[in-house]
Amino acid sequence: MRISYSFKQVIEGNDVKNVFQCPKGTKDVLPEEQVYWQHIEAVIRKVVRLYGYEKLDLPIFEETALFQRGVGEGTDIVEKEMYTFQDKGGTFLTLRPEFTASVVRAYIQQGMSSLPRPVKVWSIGPVFRYERPQAGRYRQFHQFNVEAFGEEDPALDFEIMQVAWHLYDMLGFRNLSFQLNSIGCPICKPAYLKRLVDYYRSRETGICDDCRKRLNKNPLRLLDCKTESCRPFIASAPPMYEHLCPECNGHFNTLRSYLDTLKKTYTLNHTLVRGLDYYTKTVFEVWAEGIGAQNAVCGGGRYDGLVEILGGASTPGVGFASGLERIVLALQQQKGSVPPPSPPLAYVSYHGPAAEKKAVELLAGLREKGIEAIMGFGARSLKAQLREADRRKAVFAVLLGDLEMARGETLVKKMDGGMQENVRWDDLASVLMKARIP
Repeated sequence: MRISYSFKQVIEGNDVKNVFQCPKGTKDVLPEEQVYWQHIEAVIRKVVRLYGYEKLDLPIFEETALFQRGVGEGTDIVEKEMYTFQDKGGTFLTLRPEFTASVVRAYIQQGMSSLPRPVKVWSIGPVFRYERPQAGRYRQFHQFNVEAFGEEDPALDFEIMQVAWHLYDMLGFRNLSFQLNSIGCPICKPAYLKRLVDYYRSRETGICDDCRKRLNKNPLRLLDCKTESCRPFIASAPPMYEHLCPECNGHFNTLRSYLDTLKKTYTLNHTLVRGLDYYTKTVFEVWAEGIGAQNAVCGGGRYDGLVEILGGASTPGVGFASGLERIVLALQQQKGSVPPPSPPLAYVSYHGPAAEKKAVELLAGLREKGIEAIMGFGARSLKAQLREADRRKAVFAVLLGDLEMARGETLVKKMDGGMQENVRWDDLASVLMKARIP
């Protein structure tokens, strides 16, 4: 078996070395970027708590058949983008390319149908798709996912959409709006698909090669094509929301009435079908202003037949997913307000071996009392340690020199030039806690 490696050549002196690189389509999230991720997750936790959703953690890989059946054999995800491998027991496994199929599998396997309805859960974590990397899109990326099971009520569709809106509003995104469509149900969708195929048959010579394949295999995906030459055909295609059965039409109109009542901006978009086969009735995206060519920050909809497809009882469901890298990129581009990381309250510096031993002891005591404290290491001068304390934005420097060691004290100095006083070792924690930033 031939194994390839990702290397970058680095020159050190007269030597040229090959240095490993992270795989194409992945990235390292460095400490200075973590402030965005921590802020986003903190806002997510606030929002899901407001709406009564509970966290569900799932494996990052599942049996391949779960995604083939749940996501759909004719989708680009299943045909082109999944990371699939055979384990030592001969089972084909796939790194999850999305959350919903896994959530439904857990819902069935863990007997969650016995819980009060609707069952409302959320998940967060990495997902994997082999696709062309671009700004905000990676082969390993992270999704926030919200799902609700057990109710057909369009008020639940509206609540799911509200969770998404509320999240982006709290994150400071500007001019939010919904893109909205209904793709019907097994009763009305077949007749619409026949009309859509008839429309495209007379234009088959003008569409792209992928769309010719979709025409026979998965015609709804025709409306999701991104090829420029296909856009005029998509724009003139018959809208599904004009061909809904009475039940789907009533569901769609009720949902729109909620959006109108709450004055949520939305646009009917007949090209919005999402990229997964399991959707029925409502499909939606949230768009935000000023985040580049890709306006959508999340997408989702209703999937009333998926639980049954995957082996459970007939159970309606609705949900959405959002890529966190996309949110981070948008916040950076918009220079969104993100709380800065909390600096350490104290930086303990020392001079000499005896003082270092005492610094280790004091540091342990401070941390036991919940005080964020760090120290210098090695035989650096006090001056060098204070420079590091400044770079790390410590609020106080705690100095242990020869004089302080002889007196059983520390010199506590506020780094911005304020307070400076001698403090006995036993009193250090209480003094720092009293002086803590409000």
